[in-house]
Amino acid sequence: MTRPQASQSTKTAASKPPRSGGDFHRYPFYSPRFWHGMRPGTWWNLLRSRHFRIHPSRYGILIGVTLATPVNTILAGLQWLLFRNQLAQAELHGPPVFIVGHWRSGTTLLHELMVRDERLSSPSTYQCFAPQHFLVSQWFFRRFAGWLLPGKRPMDNMEAGWDRPQEDEFAILTLGVPSPYRRIAFPNEAPTDLDYLDFDGVSDADVKSWMTALHRFLVCVSESTGRPLIIKSPTHTGRIAALAREFPDAKFIHITRDPRELFPSTVRLWQGLDEVQALQKPHGENDEAYVIECFERMYKSFHRDRDQLPAGRLIDVRYEDLVADPVATLATIYGTLHLSDFGAVQSVIESWVEAEHRDYQPNKHNLAPETESMIRDAWGEYFDRYNY
Repeated sequence: MTRPQASQSTKTAASKPPRSGGDFHRYPFYSPRFWHGMRPGTWWNLLRSRHFRIHPSRYGILIGVTLATPVNTILAGLQWLLFRNQLAQAELHGPPVFIVGHWRSGTTLLHELMVRDERLSSPSTYQCFAPQHFLVSQWFFRRFAGWLLPGKRPMDNMEAGWDRPQEDEFAILTLGVPSPYRRIAFPNEAPTDLDYLDFDGVSDADVKSWMTALHRFLVCVSESTGRPLIIKSPTHTGRIAALAREFPDAKFIHITRDPRELFPSTVRLWQGLDEVQALQKPHGENDEAYVIECFERMYKSFHRDRDQLPAGRLIDVRYEDLVADPVATLATIYGTLHLSDFGAVQSVIESWVEAEHRDYQPNKHNLAPETESMIRDAWGEYFDRYNY
């Protein structure tokens, strides 16, 4: 696919935050980056893939990660020694439920709500940070290293922490499996692994290898929690056909949001991640074109494959409805997908909404008319199909 080129008028139309990072929540220098969970070979391959084009201002990250990676190898070996027999016989505790939808469509909010149900579980931030050894190391970080993470995510007002539910795509990234998130390390270079957003052009053998890595990680998480998993990654949106084959009883929740909010919010997301995670000093020149292309790849595949799923395995949810009435929205999800008795958890959801989400304020965006026209042209099917 040819990457669309943003015109000069649209490069500034989304009111991009300043690159100083002052418009984002602070992310301390000592806080871990995604790359800290890698093993030496994976880390070396990532650096080599972009010819070590690292900005001097990011040498601190480079040194810190390089020193951390051998520790991951040692801990991974320890986990293999202690748990290899147990994991060889382990299986998922029930069929998973996948939350899919574009970045900034409300997937995180829905994920946070659903894991309030103690009958369900999810990959945690630490498990995705250290997918190769969390069974032996998560107790330490949960008990003694909570101070390493800030209270909120850099790009929005959602809470952060080792035990918060997290995207399994970050585990895929850390394991060295192909992932579009590799782009975050070198945001000034051409995007990488975009074909893994929809597996278009990826060989059957490589898809199988990718799914094996995901399955193995989710089994480890399920073994740790002993409960069925609620899994959230926007990157899974274009993969639903492959996921349905790998997990035959899986169910899917697809969440949508007004594209006029999605677009600037997603641009801000990548800017926030690049600001604190990248090994380069990001210039942001291609952010808007990147958002457009990822959206088109994901939804071309999603709209092609969604009707292949049997009835009762996928539900569409609107972000606007979720925010307006979280409890009623979850009741509809539970009923449509036949997850379990929602009444047993309704009071817990109501309490969480009242205590932790009542004062949450989404970021505000001012969308220029020319930018709205651009995304209407590019994402017209989404506007029409989901009544935006």
